[in-house]
Amino acid sequence: MSEISNSADTPFRTGFVAIVGRPNVGKSTLLNRLIGQKISIVSRKAQTTRHRVTGVLTEGRAQFIFVDTPGFQTRHKNALNRAMNRTVTQVLSDVDLVLFVIENGRYGPEDEQVVKLLPEGAKVILVVNKVDLLEDKARMLPFLQKMSAAYPFAEIVPVSAEKGRNTDQLIKAAEPYLPESEAIFDEDDITDRSERFLASEFIREKLFRQLGEELPYGMTVEIEKFEAEAGLRRIHAAIIVDKTAHKAMVIGKGGERLKRIGTEARVEMERLFESKVFLELWVKVKSGWADDERALKSLGYE
Repeated sequence: MSEISNSADTPFRTGFVAIVGRPNVGKSTLLNRLIGQKISIVSRKAQTTRHRVTGVLTEGRAQFIFVDTPGFQTRHKNALNRAMNRTVTQVLSDVDLVLFVIENGRYGPEDEQVVKLLPEGAKVILVVNKVDLLEDKARMLPFLQKMSAAYPFAEIVPVSAEKGRNTDQLIKAAEPYLPESEAIFDEDDITDRSERFLASEFIREKLFRQLGEELPYGMTVEIEKFEAEAGLRRIHAAIIVDKTAHKAMVIGKGGERLKRIGTEARVEMERLFESKVFLELWVKVKSGWADDERALKSLGYE
């Protein structure tokens, strides 16, 4: 393990940094890009991130403890969405710095809802994502000027999380806002989440990607058995759906879709865990789970 720099001239800084924004602005992509490893699942669907996911970056004289949050939900009011919104508000009350992510050229009512959640006096950096999609960069300036007048942001940093553009500049801009403190994690740590949790998230991501527009949001993943030994992980997971009709959608004709989901999830787990993975998947129907507070708690939702 490499050691954290110990220069006496520069104080070490460690801080918790929330990544917030409406759904689908690229929060999870940004987290993965900043820490250099995929720990937060990504898709173009709303509700992809449902839990807080912590990523750790130690660079030079600073340790960033990033907390990727669910997109704040305004359209659906079931127990699952209430749990996700609680996660956002709890995270905001506990961090040293906020990265508020929006899409370049787009700032609407859902973004404004997130701004209303920002605690008074919070240090907030506006991260304008997806700048790679704008061909005429001159059109960006009026939008940035508009945003600087909308809220007293500490900094405004345009980036492309997908392409990795300007993310180094974002780290440089954020570092001075972290408090002086010793590191909490080892330098090589990238997350505080368990392999068990990450396994369930990778399976859920493949569900989102494989089902596309068919995907019902009444779906989650429960790891029923996770055994780790030298060079091997044995994982037994249940995909929980809300309706019997959804079960057939997940399994697919002749079980082909479920097999693809398992294969793609296993490949990503083997890459992250640096281990062979034996993965067994099956599908269970549990009606109404997404609006059942007790069921949500048993499935790990806060």
